[in-house]
Amino acid sequence: MNSLPHAVTGLLQRSERLLDAAIQPIVFLGMAALIGVITLQIVSRVFFTAVSWTEEVARFLLIWITFLGATLAFQRGRHIAVTFVVDVLPPRLAQLARIAAVLVALGFMLALIVIGYRYMQMQSFQRSAALRLSMTYIYAVIPLSAAIMAWYALIDVIELTFKGSGATDTDSDNSEEPLP
Repeated sequence: MNSLPHAVTGLLQRSERLLDAAIQPIVFLGMAALIGVITLQIVSRVFFTAVSWTEEVARFLLIWITFLGATLAFQRGRHIAVTFVVDVLPPRLAQLARIAAVLVALGFMLALIVIGYRYMQMQSFQRSAALRLSMTYIYAVIPLSAAIMAWYALIDVIELTFKGSGATDTDSDNSEEPLP
């Protein structure tokens, strides 16, 4: 009977690691591209005529890096948390408080998916000034990252429920382990 929850949490942790492994290089490449674009912008302004699209690309890259980086931080439990009250609770109450906190975060992420999608649709007619790129692509990161964080929160709730009071948001941090 105990093997089913263990199998489920193992499968969920694997999906978490796979998502993490996909997002990490995207964020890294985004940072590298951001550095390259900003360097091009500085060099072109100092030595030549300013390249018109660099500021816009840098802004869009920063938006995507910020939201995708937030998913990585959420998965690792690196966002700011005030735990001094939970830390002094008895184990069962601490477990329930952690589950409640993750459920609140999950509710927020679900709301952000809906709001982000509506905002993305509402701005679909708008085009960026320099690149003439549809702003839908820029705003798509909001519901995308919220959906990923909602998935991570759901995994955390399941792990907290199955594992008991010893589990926390950072207990599922297997991001340092290689993928099997």
